[in-house]
Amino acid sequence: MAAKHNSEAAEATSAVLGLDIGGTKLAAGVVGADGTVHSFLVTPTLVQEGVQAVLARLFDLGHKAMDESELAPQRIAAVGIGCGGPLDPEAGVLLCPPHLPGWIDVPITRLTEDRYGLPAVLDNDATAAATGEHRFGAGRGTRHMIYLTVSTGVGGGIVVDGCTYRGAAGNGGELGHVTVDRNGRHCRGCGRAGCLEAYVSGTSIAERAREAVAEAEAAGRPTTLSACSPLTAADVSREAAAQDAVATQVWVATTQALACGVTSLVNVFEPELVVLGGGVTRAGEQLLAPVRRIVRERAMGPAAHAVRIEPARSGDRVGVVGAAAVAFERVVTTTTGPEGNRLHG
Repeated sequence: MAAKHNSEAAEATSAVLGLDIGGTKLAAGVVGADGTVHSFLVTPTLVQEGVQAVLARLFDLGHKAMDESELAPQRIAAVGIGCGGPLDPEAGVLLCPPHLPGWIDVPITRLTEDRYGLPAVLDNDATAAATGEHRFGAGRGTRHMIYLTVSTGVGGGIVVDGCTYRGAAGNGGELGHVTVDRNGRHCRGCGRAGCLEAYVSGTSIAERAREAVAEAEAAGRPTTLSACSPLTAADVSREAAAQDAVATQVWVATTQALACGVTSLVNVFEPELVVLGGGVTRAGEQLLAPVRRIVRERAMGPAAHAVRIEPARSGDRVGVVGAAAVAFERVVTTTTGPEGNRLHG
C-alpha cells in the first residue's frame, strides 16, 4: 500500500474520494480537508447483478465524482470506503456483509487501489459516519462522543479521547445490537432477541406499525395508518404528529426504546455528546425531544448532566463524508487510536 502522507501542508490542500457501499445504493463524493463536499453522486447498487457488476458501477461512480469535483487530480490523495460489516478494516477485506449477498472475502481496498492508483482504506460504515461527524460535523471539538445512525438498520460508532474506537478485530461499535429487552422482538440484523435495532430502525417501526394497525382494525378502532401503503416509519411519525392514536402508540414506544438504549450508552461511556443520524431522525424534535427528556431523567447523575443529544449535520451525505474522514484519519494525517486499537492504512 502506498506510504502515508505526514505533511500538514499536504493535508490542508488535499481532498479525498469517499465511497459508500450500501445494499440499495452506492454513493461517491470528493471531500476536502475542511469537510467541504465538492461532489456527491448516488446510483442504485443492484446487488442482484453480482460483485463484479456492482464494483464496476461503484468505481465508475467514483471517477464521475472526481470529474465533477473540478479539482486537479493531484489534489485527491486517497480513497476512503465505508461498508456494513463484518469486514476486516486492516486487511481491507469485506468478509460477508449480509446486505451484499455473495460478497465473500472481497479485497475491496486492493481492488480500489488498483483502479485509482491511490492509497485506500476500509471501515465499517457507521464507524466511518462517527468519524465524519467528529471531524467535520456535530462532534467537532469533542473528546468523547457516541454516534447512532437510525435508518433501515441501526449502527453506531464511538469516539474516546478524540480517537475513533474500533475494537480488537476492527468491528467494534455495533450499538444497534445493545439489548433493550432480553426476551424481546427478533432482530433481523443479527438474529438475537431484543436488540435496539428491533425496536427503533425504520424497518422495525414499520413492522410494529403494521401489527398495531391489524390489532386496531380487528378491534374496530380507526387509524389513519390504514390508508398508508406501503406503511413506512415516516408515515408513523407524520400521523403521530397529527394525533392518530395508533401511530402515537407506536411512536412513543419507539422513542422510549431509543432512549433506553441511549441511556445505557451514556451510563457506560459518559460522553459529552450523542449524535443521532439516519433517516428516522428526519422527524427532528419529535424524536429528539422525548429522547433527551428520558435520558436526562434516567441516566446516572453525572453522565446525565454531562451529555448533549444533537442531530447529525452531514445528512444524506454522511456515508461519503464518513468514508472520507477515515481516509484523512488513516492516510493523510495518520491519526491513530490507542496502542492495540491501531489500524494501518
